[in-house]
Amino acid sequence: MNGLATYTAVSELNPDDLVTKHAPLVKRIAYHLMNRLPPNVQADDLIQAGMIGLLEASRNYDPTQGASFETYSGIRIRGAMLDEIRRSDWTPRSVHRKARMVADAMREIEHEQGRDARDMEVAEALDMSLEEYHRILQDASGCRIFSIEELQSVGELPMDRGDGAISSLFDGMQKDAFKRSLADAIAGLPERERLVIALYYDEELNLREIGQVLGVSESRVCQIHSQATLRLRSRLTEWLAESDE
Repeated sequence: MNGLATYTAVSELNPDDLVTKHAPLVKRIAYHLMNRLPPNVQADDLIQAGMIGLLEASRNYDPTQGASFETYSGIRIRGAMLDEIRRSDWTPRSVHRKARMVADAMREIEHEQGRDARDMEVAEALDMSLEEYHRILQDASGCRIFSIEELQSVGELPMDRGDGAISSLFDGMQKDAFKRSLADAIAGLPERERLVIALYYDEELNLREIGQVLGVSESRVCQIHSQATLRLRSRLTEWLAESDE
């Protein structure tokens, strides 16, 4: 009996067996992400990146850490796909720059006023019309300036730093602190923005479906979603070390 159990454990840890058994997981994650991405992102590209993530997971998996292989590999696969999306960013630098300007203006207004920044206030701070501000939000909606899914994946797994248990413990504490900061920032959003985030990321509704719930157009939902993510970014500046583009 013990011999059979040992054999089964060894078989399950064979990298080739793990890849073969969990290959369908790659497609499942890829098509789930596709529902949230612009149409020019190709599923085949995500699947290829995900397979690389699965291969790496099969080589690095350590069952003594407590996580099942499916959980561990799912995070690795998703991370590899997000890396691929980052590498093939389709958004012009001007859109990234304007989005950062909006986030910075929001942060300054909220720091001064002690409340949520309003649309007109942000537009005035940037010396633009409300229509132009909403157009920036629309453009930024397809921009990877801030992805809650990416942020949520921060801290699900420690990076392979190779510098000892103390560093790993510190990394874990950092990631726990980040998750708390993200949760607090989401809870502090204006009600409509918080609802859009919850429907999109928790209930997994698409923008059209959220528009039906709120009684507004899909494009307006897109603007609200973009404004929410920019507001979150403005409130999580300490976690987002970005270089100017």
